[in-house]
Amino acid sequence: MTTTASRSDDGGAQASDTSVTLVAEMTDADATAVVGLWHACGLTRPWNDPATDLANAVATATSTVLVARLADGGETGDDGTRGQVAGTVMAGYDGHRGWLYYLAVDPAVQGRGIGRSLVVAAEAWLAGQGAGKVQLMVRTSNTSVLGFYDSLGYSDQECVVLGRRLE
Repeated sequence: MTTTASRSDDGGAQASDTSVTLVAEMTDADATAVVGLWHACGLTRPWNDPATDLANAVATATSTVLVARLADGGETGDDGTRGQVAGTVMAGYDGHRGWLYYLAVDPAVQGRGIGRSLVVAAEAWLAGQGAGKVQLMVRTSNTSVLGFYDSLGYSDQECVVLGRRLE
């Protein structure tokens, strides 16, 4: 799956760059860059190993990890990809609804529509899996992203997420 999207407003400041964002499923060669981006964007937690999350997601048919690359960025790699990983999103389908995780955009290129392109591509992937609804969780300490998600049509579902470790 590869999609191409032109610049669009993602709720942030617009950059003057008119690059096209290419979104596709990640390759094995992307793993280090993906986990590094998750760290750089503050999405990781000490009790959760992001490399394990990534490995589990790509090993399961009901989830995927998509990466965004700027079309004009970098040389073509051995795996045929072009450009540095500029953003990621993990999508999973539980048989009832789709979920988004690890939406991250390199801070140096935020505001170029990359986040929006990733969400649109992840929603399309989830719809293809049979999901009729998509949900995501936002940490209570990360309120700065709420306007972005609102601009994409996401709203508070008025529920509390509870969790328990099984380890």
